[in-house]
Amino acid sequence: MPRLVIISNRLPVTINKKEGELIYYPSAGGLATGLNSLDESLQKVWIGWPGRATTDEWERESIRQDLAKDDLVPVFLSQEDIHLYYEGFSNKVIWPHFHYFTQYTTYSEEYWEAYQRVNEQFAEVVRKVVREDDLVWVHDYQLILLPELIRRDFPEISIGFFLHIPFPSYEVFRTLPWRKELLRGLLGADQIGFHTFGYMRHFLSAAYRIAGYEHHFGKLSVGNRVVNVDVFPMGIDYDKYAYPESYGAAEDGEPTIRQLPRGRRLVISIDRLDYTKGIPERIRAFAHFLDVYPEYRGKVRLVLIVVPSRSKVDQYRELKQEIDTLVGEVNGRLGRFDWLPVQYFYRSLNFSELTTLYQVADIAMITPLRDGMNLVAKEFIASKEKSRKGVLILSEMAGAGSELHDALLVNPHDIVEVTNMLHKALEMGEDEQRRRLEKMQERLKKYNVVNWAESFMNEQIKIMEERKGQHINILNGAHRDQLLGDYRKAQRRLIVLDYDGTLMGFLPDPAAVVPDEQLIELLTRLHVTAGNRVVVNSGRDKPTLENWLGSLGIDFAAEHGVWVKKGEQWQVSNALAHEWKKDIRPVLDNLVERTPGSFVEEKEYSLAWHYRLTDKDLGQKRVREFRDVLLYLTANLDLQVLEGNKVVEIKNAGVNKGKAMVNWLNGEEWDFIMAIGDDHTDEDTFRALPESAYTIKVGIAQSAARYQLLSVAHVRELLEELVAEKQS
Repeated sequence: MPRLVIISNRLPVTINKKEGELIYYPSAGGLATGLNSLDESLQKVWIGWPGRATTDEWERESIRQDLAKDDLVPVFLSQEDIHLYYEGFSNKVIWPHFHYFTQYTTYSEEYWEAYQRVNEQFAEVVRKVVREDDLVWVHDYQLILLPELIRRDFPEISIGFFLHIPFPSYEVFRTLPWRKELLRGLLGADQIGFHTFGYMRHFLSAAYRIAGYEHHFGKLSVGNRVVNVDVFPMGIDYDKYAYPESYGAAEDGEPTIRQLPRGRRLVISIDRLDYTKGIPERIRAFAHFLDVYPEYRGKVRLVLIVVPSRSKVDQYRELKQEIDTLVGEVNGRLGRFDWLPVQYFYRSLNFSELTTLYQVADIAMITPLRDGMNLVAKEFIASKEKSRKGVLILSEMAGAGSELHDALLVNPHDIVEVTNMLHKALEMGEDEQRRRLEKMQERLKKYNVVNWAESFMNEQIKIMEERKGQHINILNGAHRDQLLGDYRKAQRRLIVLDYDGTLMGFLPDPAAVVPDEQLIELLTRLHVTAGNRVVVNSGRDKPTLENWLGSLGIDFAAEHGVWVKKGEQWQVSNALAHEWKKDIRPVLDNLVERTPGSFVEEKEYSLAWHYRLTDKDLGQKRVREFRDVLLYLTANLDLQVLEGNKVVEIKNAGVNKGKAMVNWLNGEEWDFIMAIGDDHTDEDTFRALPESAYTIKVGIAQSAARYQLLSVAHVRELLEELVAEKQS
């Protein structure tokens, strides 16, 4: 079994110093619980910041040695790193932006530079620890750049990344100045995990619109790798909250908490102090409930637990002041001598206090404005294992809302809806409470934190094994040497080249892919080499190819073989008609009118509708809409409809790139044949050539070609080598 190298911002330990001695405490958390429960045969190494800023080298070495006993590896950060990287870019840029609080995003180059620097520091430690056969699992928004940095040093290593917070919509993400760098960082991983399908969908949209990577069922082709993007909702340690007495003795606060109800219904709210949690909105909703249903005054109480967090940050200090003021106003306006509507605690709870509060509560009101998952909601449900009484009011903006369908889901911004759901919760009968709880508990037992960790790791191992067994025959090493040798020895050589995606990269506007000077020179040198016959076999129209490359003296097959130029003259394939265009063109023109950014390219014997400049989802919707219409219109016209890379083309049936090759294969003898193409239309060329030909697919998709190259740049490198072979 390979080792698992876990990398997170914090190690699962807390370090204090008392009387000059370092004291280590294990950190209780879902991540540590889930990862520690993985298969014992999987050796684990954990890399992260130990939570203590120190510049003393003796102390650092002491910490290294102490942590090494538990396979923990520290990354030491300075106070400045913590301020600029953690408190700065992580929590003043990514945190607010990914939670849709863009008004709090701080666009600071100083923060960005620190974020890059600290991610590099993590990579430096990783470089000393990992081995090529390790499984690496990187966690959360503080280390988004790390997968790419690790990939740079270890190209073949297996890397997973899990984002524990939301991923925002493309329209929000695109406003970040560092959007491309963040995407590249994430795409260094082999597997990227999110809590919900919504977050996954937003990421895939950004990957396409910003970086140009299309996905196929959540899989992206990035260079020579396939990146799996999937949903892995994080669970909890169910038994720990269902049977808390097994996990620690009762503590002093527990008896007092059990007295909180005092004959009244208890609504609890537990959150870390954060503007994403919707605490002020929750207080206002509870007050509004008491105004709309005054009969509940004196009968129900909101126990508001706010755990201190980031008290030095302005927004958090202002939020604390707003909560204090709101609680005072509500209690002052509605409270009585024997009853306060809101019982407010600004403090953290120990495990015993927390689980006791869960147990005595009638209702949990968990209504964040935006939350990656929210495990408090799941803990509350688990705590009702014995009583089977209680109601969860949950924000649909929390990741947990996509799983806990039997909670009362609310829009936290809708004060009327929250009020109505609170009334429904208080009026709900015990049978319905039990039914809802049992369904949610059944799910949480099955999909607990152990299941979450195992699911992610099993998928990553599966991807690693598939990659090892994947047959991607890159033209390198001995195969490349053989091709060059055969080229050198041959006297008569046929070289067939596609254009778009093979000699030139794709650009949004097809008319803009004009050959550059390097390509012109390369094709010229190939053509003038004794014994070479160069053919550009393209879907481009005849005038375009003639205009761009006609002066070079090379041969052409244009419009997927409709036109052929062998020598000086262009010739058209036999018995081709073009009268059909007058019936099809209006359909495509109507499509252009309804699809901004699309356009029609008319060739002599074909029509093409391009939608590279169009919103991807809209383009795909339009393709679905008119595919059947086109098939109906073309059924009796001996036409075929081809779907390519952001293009749909209608042309005469029976004509393709492969059949065009007859013009060079019949009656000709070649002792070296090479064909390179990237599109599915080039598959016809590959199949038409003899088995001895060197057929090469650009990209890593399945192909009839014998070999593969990864990009246009690699194609040009190969052609440069061919030219150099003959010159030498």
